[in-house]
Formats: sequence, structure tokens, C-alpha cells
Amino acid sequence: MSQVLSKSPKHCAEKQSFTIDKSYKKLFFAFSSFFTIVLAFIFLIWLTLHPSKPRFSLTQADIYRFNLTRPSLLNSSIQLTLLSLNPNKRVGIYYDELQAYASYKGQQITVDTYIPPFYQGHEENNLLTAFLQGDALPVAPSFGYEVGRDQSAGRMVLSLKVIGKLRWKVGTWVSGRYRFNVNCVSVMAFGPNAASISPIIGSSRGTQCSTDV
Repeated sequence: MSQVLSKSPKHCAEKQSFTIDKSYKKLFFAFSSFFTIVLAFIFLIWLTLHPSKPRFSLTQADIYRFNLTRPSLLNSSIQLTLLSLNPNKRVGIYYDELQAYASYKGQQITVDTYIPPFYQGHEENNLLTAFLQGDALPVAPSFGYEVGRDQSAGRMVLSLKVIGKLRWKVGTWVSGRYRFNVNCVSVMAFGPNAASISPIIGSSRGTQCSTDV
């Protein structure tokens, strides 16, 4: 007599569930492996190219107005020209959300001025210009004393700053945004007639700037 073996519906369901789970695991491992390879490839390119941060220098800065209308209200006008350099041979740079302003004695003396975004190719340089201005900006009560002291000394130290975000471009791949800060410290001639109406009160050229990314 022959014996017929049959499996219960429960056994069939368990076998089918095991097969589905095994298929999902294979798909998951395949996707994970592909994703890991892609990340490793991008990381390898990044290590090989290793982009250097951009360089900035102050080409020219001219002060056209710098006077106190009241003991704690300042009016200022500054024309700023910067040279931006991308030192990388294989990496381009997108500059986004650029703003420039000036500070003196740790106080911001102009409002934030917008600079249009731009792309900088390999080993390319660009001139950036901005007109910085502040009307009746509140300053510390000691500001007038500091101005008078610098006028007597015949010079002033001004900080010209640019803040924004950049993206690296390698081939068709573009990175996420990285915040960067540029600080240019400029020593300018600053005589006793600075408060009067003058075409140029102070001027500075050829100052190297620091860049943090």
C-alpha cells in the first residue's frame, strides 16, 4: 500500500512567508550594497580632489561718509571691491545667499548688503563690488570717543565681512550647502576732516582676507 503525504495549509503558508522574507532580504542587501558602493565612490572622488576653500582679497575700499548725527547715531557709506579666487583645478564653486557689511570696534556700521549669487569655474577669479550704507544706525555711547581717538591717531581699523553659503561642483555632482565667512581687516588713513563732506574720507587697497568654511 502506498503512502500519500500531504501538507497542511499552515505548513504551506509558513513556507510561502519564508520565501517572501528571503526575497526581501536579498533585495535589501542588493540595495544596501549598491548604495554603499555609490557613497564610497563619491567619498573616493572627494578624497582625491579634496577641494580647497576659496580665497578672497580686498582690492579697494573707500569711505565716503562716516559721521555721527547724534552721540549714538551713525551715518556711513563705503564702496567695497573684493577679488574672489577658486584655487581648485577640478572643482567649481556655487556661491549662494551672499551678504556684505562693515564693522568698526566690534559694532556693525552698515546694514547687510545683498550680493548676487554666481558660479566660479576651475581656477577662476571674479571681482565683487558692493556699496555698503548705514543711515542713523544706533551705536554705543563710547563710539564717538573711539572715532575721535582714531582721528587723532590718523588711522582706523575697519572690518569688511562677507557671509553666505557655497556648494562644491565635481563633474555633474553638486554638494550640499556649506556656510562660509570672509573677514577683511583694513587699516585706513583717517584724518580730522573725516566728519566733513569729502569725496573720499578714507581708502585702502591690497588687503588679504581670511576665509572660514
